[in-house]
Amino acid sequence: MTVIYVDTLFLLNGVIDYLLLLAAARLAGEPLARWRFALGGALGGLYAVAIFLPGCAFLAHPLCRLGSLALMLVAAYGGSRRLLRQGLLFLALTCALGGGVVAIGLLGGTGLTLGNGVFYSALDIKVVLLSAAVCYGVLTLVFQRLGRHSAASRELMPLRLRLGEGQVALTALVDTGNTLTDPSSGRPVVVAEGERLKPLFPRDCCPGPADLADPSSALARLGTGEWRARFRLLPYRSVGVDRGLLLCVRADGLELDGQERGPVLVALSPNPVSDGGGYQALIGAEIV
Repeated sequence: MTVIYVDTLFLLNGVIDYLLLLAAARLAGEPLARWRFALGGALGGLYAVAIFLPGCAFLAHPLCRLGSLALMLVAAYGGSRRLLRQGLLFLALTCALGGGVVAIGLLGGTGLTLGNGVFYSALDIKVVLLSAAVCYGVLTLVFQRLGRHSAASRELMPLRLRLGEGQVALTALVDTGNTLTDPSSGRPVVVAEGERLKPLFPRDCCPGPADLADPSSALARLGTGEWRARFRLLPYRSVGVDRGLLLCVRADGLELDGQERGPVLVALSPNPVSDGGGYQALIGAEIV
């Protein structure tokens, strides 16, 4: 009779799921919310343990497996616009990373077994942790190279805005869905998190959270004196918003990936533009 140790079962599956979630996020070019990946891995580890508990054999049913997979993906990537893409990458990477862990386990002399669709090892906990550390190290090296390739593909780009004597550096995502244009010039508009642009403004003319939430009132307050020509309102439409307004400011200069692009209209978003803070601005492909 095979003896299964709950701690080993939970740890092994939790670590494998964590690494797979991390790898999928890196491939998708998403911000790395490691605590969320740890939560997803923990859910995967708990599911692996639950399958072997008395009276819980029904959890091995394909529908239950799909449900646990969905719960794990939502915990790790919930709210991401690339949830489906990351889920597919997670599934594709399962075989690859699982094969690497199996190979390391075989070198240990005992190896891994697959029961009820989850990994189990009779190896000592220290060997399991060492195996996971080696896999993580190799994975990090591989995806660091892939990350450089992703940077070369110009999905994420360094951006610097100048306004008077103020300037701010941000990371921008090239978003093909960002089609906002300046009605007066027809040039693309940069969308940036309003809170991140505070270094651009003098203290008495700096838009606050209330201004970003109520652009019309903000324009009446801020669009006076020498700043009257700087601020304006920009209508927009998005998912869930039929008619919205964004407070905008005309920046003196935009430097994108080290290249000067001249003046640009910047829309101040009242909310973060990324799920995990990996970027703070959105630019259309036309700017690039």
